[in-house]
Amino acid sequence: MKAKTSFHALPPCPDRPNCVSSQATDSSHFIEPIRFPGSPADAWAVLKFALQSLPRTRVIEESGWYLRAEVKSRVFGFIDDVEFLLDVQKGVIHVRSASRIGYGDLGVNRNRIEHVRKMFR
Repeated sequence: MKAKTSFHALPPCPDRPNCVSSQATDSSHFIEPIRFPGSPADAWAVLKFALQSLPRTRVIEESGWYLRAEVKSRVFGFIDDVEFLLDVQKGVIHVRSASRIGYGDLGVNRNRIEHVRKMFR
């Protein structure tokens, strides 16, 4: 896997409580990035495996150390966007999970990221 030479930011969360991001500056949206042991390539493989374990999840884009997936909700079929950006220098994977529509999400996006984080333990 080719490493990105420069670090890029994930999109900011909208002013709604249905988004979490490890790059957010406010506490209501902030979630810790995923720290990984071992090599970036191994961490990327774990991430992809974790995403395969999420129901109704489809990888839409992967470029270098960036990955974007869509997750469809079970009941209404709403789409959430989930993004990951591996920072080789810091040894973390930055994360963002956000609902496309609506206001609240009952913690679904935060729980999703925590589920993925558990796969790294």
